[in-house]
Amino acid sequence: MTDLGRVRLRFLPGDREVRVPPGVSVFDSASWNGIAIDSTCGGHGTCKKCRVRVVAGDVPVSAADARAFSPAQLDDGWRLACLASAHDDLTVDVPPLVTRPKAATVGVGRQVILRPAVQKRYVELAEPSLADQTSDVERLLAALDDLSPRVDLYALQRLGRILRSTDFKVTAVVVDDVLIDVEPGDTTGRRYAIAFDLGTTTVVATLLDTATGTPVAVRSTLNRQQPFGADVITRISATMLDPDALGRLRDLAHDTLDTLAAEACKDGDVAPDEVYEVAVAGNATMVHLLLGIDPEPLGVAPFVVAARRLPELLASDAGVRVHPRARAVVLPSLGAYVGGDIVAGVLASGMDRDRRLRLFVDVGTNCEIVLGNANRLLATAAPAGPAFEAAQIRCGMRAADGAVEAVRIEGGELRVQVIGDVAPVGLCGSGLVDAVAELVRVGLLDPSGRFIAPDAARAAAPGLADRLSEVDGERVFVLADPVYLSQRDVRELQFAKASIATGWRLLLSSWGADVGDLAQVLLAGSFGSYLSPASAVRIGLVPRLPLARIVSAGNVAGEGAKMALLSVQERAGALALLEEVEYVELSDRPDFNDRFMAELAFPG
Repeated sequence: MTDLGRVRLRFLPGDREVRVPPGVSVFDSASWNGIAIDSTCGGHGTCKKCRVRVVAGDVPVSAADARAFSPAQLDDGWRLACLASAHDDLTVDVPPLVTRPKAATVGVGRQVILRPAVQKRYVELAEPSLADQTSDVERLLAALDDLSPRVDLYALQRLGRILRSTDFKVTAVVVDDVLIDVEPGDTTGRRYAIAFDLGTTTVVATLLDTATGTPVAVRSTLNRQQPFGADVITRISATMLDPDALGRLRDLAHDTLDTLAAEACKDGDVAPDEVYEVAVAGNATMVHLLLGIDPEPLGVAPFVVAARRLPELLASDAGVRVHPRARAVVLPSLGAYVGGDIVAGVLASGMDRDRRLRLFVDVGTNCEIVLGNANRLLATAAPAGPAFEAAQIRCGMRAADGAVEAVRIEGGELRVQVIGDVAPVGLCGSGLVDAVAELVRVGLLDPSGRFIAPDAARAAAPGLADRLSEVDGERVFVLADPVYLSQRDVRELQFAKASIATGWRLLLSSWGADVGDLAQVLLAGSFGSYLSPASAVRIGLVPRLPLARIVSAGNVAGEGAKMALLSVQERAGALALLEEVEYVELSDRPDFNDRFMAELAFPG
C-alpha cells in the first residue's frame, strides 16, 4: 500500500493520475475524478460492463471476475472495476465506453430509468398541395402522434425553409412539452445535455448522451468568481459594497459554465447546437449570482432565498452557448443555506427511498447536513468557516501540487504525502485533518486542543518533540520545511468540527435517535471524498461508528444533476423533496451555544 493511507491510480489512455484512500473501488476512483467507466447496475457487479485491464499492480480475482472473463483474460489483468478494490498503486487501462442500454443508467447506488425530457422524432411528411393546404405546423404536429408539444417561435421561424429544403423529411426536437427546433433529415441519434455541478470553488461539467445515458466527456475548472472571495459570504458582501459587483460575478459564472461546455463538446466531438438541455446543481448563493439575482437577503437575517423553485429558464440565461433554445434545469433549494447541490445529493444517494437511517454530510465552508430515511428527512446548515478550504490556515493552500494531503505517525516517525510528489509548499484541508488527528492520537495535542508542554512532549513522543517550535511567538508543529501546523490552525479546525458535530447531534436529537441508530454516514463533495474516515472520527467531525459505515459518496451533486437530465421522474423527485425535507434552523436553538462549546474538545 502507498504511504500514508493513499493509493495512486493511473488511468490510461490519457495518463490521468488520482489518489484515493485504500479500499476504494477502481470504478469509484475513476468516477470521482471525471473518468467515465461504463456501468448500468450501480456498481453491484451484475451488469459486467465496467471492464478494465490492470496493467500494473495487483488486484485479486473475485468470483464475479471469474464468471466475467476467460482464464487468459484474467491472466492479462482484466477485472470488473466496481469490484476491484485499490489497496496498492495501480495502472488501469479503461476501454472506450460501450453504448448503455436505454433501460437504465448508473446513479449513486441505485438504477435510474432513462426517460429524458429531450425527445427527437424523425418524420416524413406529405407535401402540401392545392387540395391539402394544411399549415406546416399542423402537418408536423399531426405526425407526432405520441407528443403534443407547444411550438417555440424559433422552431416556427425555421420550419418552412427546413421542410422544403429536405423534401419534408425532418427531425422534430422536443424538450418537455415544447417543440424547440426542426432539423434536416434524421438526427434522432444525436441528442445531448450537460450537467453542471456549480461549486463555490470548483465547477464540473458532464456532457451526456441522453439517448443512451452515457457520459461523453467531463471537464472541471476553478470557479472564475474566486477573485471575489473563497466563500459565499465574501461574495455576498462584495455585492453589498459595490453595485457593479453582481453583474461582474454573474458574468464570471457565465464564462465558467460556457468555457466548460465548449471544452466538453470539443472533447466529445459534439456540436454545441446538439446540446438541448443543461442542468445546474449549486448552492443558493451560486445560483443567485449565476442568474443575476440579488443575494443580499441570503447573507443577513432572517436569511431568505429569492425562490426555492425557479421559473422556466433557457441555457442562455446561465450564459451557456449551446442550442439557442436549449432549456436550463436548476435544482431547487430548500433554503438559503441548503441549496440545490444538497437536493441533488439527497436525490442521488436515495436517502428519500431508503429504510435505513443515514446521515449525509457535505463538508465545506458551509456544511450541509441531512438525516433521515424514506419516512422522514431533516436538514440543517452549520457554518464551518474556511478551515477545510485551508483559507485561514497559516500554511494553508488548495489541494494542488505541493500541498501536504496526508499525514501519518508510525513507529514514532512522521510521514507526509504531498500532491504531485514535489517539495511541500503548503497544507490542504485533508492534510490539516490528518495532522490534527494524528497529533491527538499520539498525545501531542491534548483533548482541549493545546500542544502539550515540551517536557511532556519528550516523554509522550521523543522522536517528534523537536518538531514543536514557535513562529512569531505562537507554538507550532513542523510537518515539513517550510510547512507547519500552528496552534491557531488547530483552533480553526476545532471551531469548524464543533459546528458540524453540533449540527448532526441536534438533528439526531430532533429525530429522537442516537449515534448507534445510524446505518451509514455519507461524506459528500470533493473534500469528503479525500477525507480520511479514521481521521474524521478521531477529531469528532463525524459520529464514532465502524469505519465501514462511513462512506465517501463522491460528487453526488453532479450525479443528481445528471439524473435530472436523464429522467423526468427524478426531476419530479427533486421537486418533491421541497415538501418532504424539514429544515432545522440552528441559530435560534437556545441550546446551540452550550452544545457547541461541548463539541470543541477532541474525543478522548
